[in-house]
Amino acid sequence: MSDIKYSFGLWTVGWAGRDPFGLATRPDLDPAESIRKLADLGAWGFTFHDNDIFPFGAEEAERLSHIEKIKKAAQDTGMVCEMVTTDTFMHPIFKAGAFTSNSREVRRFGLRKVLKNVDLAAEMGATTFVMWGGREGTEYDNSKDLITAHERYAEGIDTVAAYIKQQGYGLKVALEPKPNEPRGDIFLPTIGHAIALIDSLDNGDIVGLNPETGHEQMAGLNYTHGLALALHLGKLFHIDLNGQHGPKYDQDLVFGHGDLLSAFFTVDLLENGSPNGGPRYDGPRHFDYKTSRTEGVDGVWESAKANMESYDLLAAKAKQYRADSEVQAAFEKAGIFESAQPTLAADETIDAFLASEETYDIEALSDRHEGLVHLHQLALKHLIG
Repeated sequence: MSDIKYSFGLWTVGWAGRDPFGLATRPDLDPAESIRKLADLGAWGFTFHDNDIFPFGAEEAERLSHIEKIKKAAQDTGMVCEMVTTDTFMHPIFKAGAFTSNSREVRRFGLRKVLKNVDLAAEMGATTFVMWGGREGTEYDNSKDLITAHERYAEGIDTVAAYIKQQGYGLKVALEPKPNEPRGDIFLPTIGHAIALIDSLDNGDIVGLNPETGHEQMAGLNYTHGLALALHLGKLFHIDLNGQHGPKYDQDLVFGHGDLLSAFFTVDLLENGSPNGGPRYDGPRHFDYKTSRTEGVDGVWESAKANMESYDLLAAKAKQYRADSEVQAAFEKAGIFESAQPTLAADETIDAFLASEETYDIEALSDRHEGLVHLHQLALKHLIG
């Protein structure tokens, strides 16, 4: 295994195979033991929802007992708790949302639950607090005042960020977009929607994104493009990697077991950065997948290992791809390096630009052959050749 920092959600290996159409196909796993097993496989860190490690509504003594087991497993193995999130989707109280419920009491309960887990995240030494609003949405467009619902959502997120600052915690909030499932339509369905809301927050400087491969692809979008936009805006705080076959239900396959070419370009961006430099993602490579229901317990650990192996293989091939002189020449021919030049010169005003008498050879510019098919074929050759 490489020296890349891999982390897993405890809910990933801990999923027993229950779905809306079938009962569990595996026994429930002890989350503390899962940390130890992941460490044995070469993982660097772990993440969890509050109710991955203690039951909803647990008495404080029981809650603390479960937390101590997780802390001990982390201490024994050297595994890092790098992110914590909150389950605001499983219990029936959240059936119409947590931060966007029409009920003020539900919203206050949900906010209190989230803030308690912000404290837990800080206690565990996490650096990121993820918020996925799986129940924040509707099946019927007239079931909520949609403008007010977004106002309440923004209020809730901003309150969490303000609390982090008030307490002096070294945490950032990362929103996780998803277009649908479990709600018919989920609020903040894509990276762009989330960025727009973040821009309206008073404490948006510590609020960013946790984009997931499958969630963006469920919306028919390009995950790698979304990562690039978030990087450009300084908002890529965390990532969730998995596999997905187009706009289906959320498949949560092993990373690389869905759209392989997309996975290759995702790894190329994460490991090599853009060809012209720019901001880089330096956080852990976090997997949010589910072991197939067809697998037994041994398959849980085989699939966890497969995520890291797939990423390692793609990272090695992406390094070779970038180091290939033919690829670099193809970048040059395509104009990728020229794209780094600002359209206006550093000291050029708009008036000066409009007053300039430069001419353009429209025919020659229209006949440019950028060699994009050849460039893409080079990527394919490095991937499967």
